[in-house]
Amino acid sequence: MADYDIIIIGSGPAGVSAALYSVRAGLNTLIVSAGAGALAKAEKIENFYGTGKPLTGKELHASGEKQAEDLGVRIVREQVVSVEYFGDFNVSTSSSTFTSKALILATGTSRKAPKIKGIAEFEGKGVSYCAVCDAFFYRKKPVAVIGEGEYALKEALELSHVTDNVTILTNGLDPKTDMSKFNVITDKISEICGEENVSGVSFESGDKLEVKGVFIALGVAGSTDMARKIGAVIKDGKISVNENLETSVPGLFAAGDCVGGTLQVYKAVYEGALAAKSAISFVRK
Repeated sequence: MADYDIIIIGSGPAGVSAALYSVRAGLNTLIVSAGAGALAKAEKIENFYGTGKPLTGKELHASGEKQAEDLGVRIVREQVVSVEYFGDFNVSTSSSTFTSKALILATGTSRKAPKIKGIAEFEGKGVSYCAVCDAFFYRKKPVAVIGEGEYALKEALELSHVTDNVTILTNGLDPKTDMSKFNVITDKISEICGEENVSGVSFESGDKLEVKGVFIALGVAGSTDMARKIGAVIKDGKISVNENLETSVPGLFAAGDCVGGTLQVYKAVYEGALAAKSAISFVRK
């Protein structure tokens, strides 16, 4: 039996809006969020209804979280490192796993794509975004994970079940978690190399690492990363949804910046409410 009726990943305008509708409908609701995301970068917001005075993004975020908690929404302030779908949804952080009947992705979207030569060219030809999905194809083969945090570590651990040759590449950044179980290279990456398929990674230092697969896990797992891992359709870097904000996976919904369109608070609030109403109907059925 699932722990929650609805889990919402993200506590920005879309996530909190969804939670307010969900909890008021009498459903057991959990938000999992590592912070304000892009909203925290807003220096002044003065074009949003009802604020009364200019607010910073951090102030608006804190106000939204408090409103949700006051209504009975539980907020777990941890980074999500894995989402799985087995009829119910399993949402894992670095310390806990929660289950739900429906899941709403509302973590926003990355404003900056990784600029590493070869990533786009070798997608599906050795470059992957999902260890759970593709580890099977790299049994006993050398592989690399690009990333510096818990997300990258989780992918590396998943791959370690099929091969003992896993290297984590931080691409010039300092590791943000203990990666001592794995070989770690901190050099800046210049290119993912190969002909028809990936054969290695080149570094600005001139060194090269021979690998057959490269798994992308930069920063933290975003909405599109999570959706991709459980089989949802991704189009032009955004989660594909219908008019009710349903994805191609039953019980999975998405709202806010991760589905594209205008990157504004008012749109995220509206879509959070609509995604929640769709999720409520799904759970009740």
